Amino acid sequence: MIQDMMSGGTSVEETLELWARSLRSAKDRMAPLFTQKRVVDSACAFLDVLIGNEPRKTGWMRAEAAGDPGPWRQQALLGRGHWDADALRDVVRDYVIEHLGTEEGVLVIDETGFLKKGQASCGVGRQYTGSAGKITNCQIGVFGAYVSERGHAFIDRALYLPKDWTSKPERLKRAHVPDDVVFATKPALASMMIERSIEAGVPFRWVAADSVYGVGDVERTLRRAGIGYVLGVKGNHWFGSWATEPLIAGEAKDIAAGLPDQAWRRLSAGHGTKGERLYDWAYLPLADLDAEEFDCPIAGPWTRGLLIRRNIADGDLAYFTTWSPKGTTTQELVNVEGTRWRIEEGFETAKNEFGLDHNETRSWHGWHRHVSLVMLAYAVMASVRYQANSLKPKKTQLRTRQSLSAGPFRRSGASS
Repeated sequence: MIQDMMSGGTSVEETLELWARSLRSAKDRMAPLFTQKRVVDSACAFLDVLIGNEPRKTGWMRAEAAGDPGPWRQQALLGRGHWDADALRDVVRDYVIEHLGTEEGVLVIDETGFLKKGQASCGVGRQYTGSAGKITNCQIGVFGAYVSERGHAFIDRALYLPKDWTSKPERLKRAHVPDDVVFATKPALASMMIERSIEAGVPFRWVAADSVYGVGDVERTLRRAGIGYVLGVKGNHWFGSWATEPLIAGEAKDIAAGLPDQAWRRLSAGHGTKGERLYDWAYLPLADLDAEEFDCPIAGPWTRGLLIRRNIADGDLAYFTTWSPKGTTTQELVNVEGTRWRIEEGFETAKNEFGLDHNETRSWHGWHRHVSLVMLAYAVMASVRYQANSLKPKKTQLRTRQSLSAGPFRRSGASS
């Protein structure tokens, strides 16, 4: 991980110092959430272990790394302790925005599954998760990630409770679910995250999400707030235009099938591990609406549109409903859609490196506390990566490298 953060010219020592300083800052921000020093110490030790090299982040392993005789302090931190996981969520969000925030930020919404055995863990049930690619016994967490040119990190999360949970008060009570928690769809949870981000002053101009969130609650929330979006929809989603030539009407898949070759442009959705993410894209503006018609705080015309992505290799199609200020280019919309890969990358890193899915607690509070602590660890990493890649090499190091690369000096050194 350290090697990945040294492309900006920082040495190992400088990167380690960035880690130490950033970790201290994160702990200082977290400390006021706890009323007892021993709980603060447990939380700080928990954070140390999450960032450590242990491949698993189980209670026993966290306890061993922290020097505890057993996992009881770790269990108390996540379960019996009295502290507010939502307050920690807000600490994480503020930390991320301070280090990664830009006016061109994108809020990406997505979900991930946590495979579980049994029926006791809060929210567990047989449900589809893209993590496994099938219906299986799992919990589902809905997450919000902030993405900017400086990096990306999680800023919000919510545990999805299926109706099989919310319709059984005794089950909710056993898992210590708060009394005011009721059934909410995943799009409704996403809308709550968007509204929290807006109220907190998070700087973002766009929201990107897959087809789970492409219609309904999320669209209405964003239009009222004057925030653009690129949201996935199914191929049978109906689109219609007005005041366009020719008029467009039909399901997304049928509209795509009727497009001429010249409607497609090959564009990059961002740089990936294997180079540019190239696809063929078609964008169809469908209608212009004045901001006053939907109480948008940002005046002027907005454009509703259909964005279509075609895989170069196999021709597979994906569809997106878009909402953007009039004049927004296809490349801008493609760039927004491309940010969705960042949250997928975040899930993979958070699970493999920080133990996002190593939660052993069964309660509502345990899930949100564990996940929030992992989010803080991830935020520290994202901050360090940005700082490390932004630093310029020290002048003495730069002069040394320049002198060693100069021909006459190499010959002089070789002959002495």
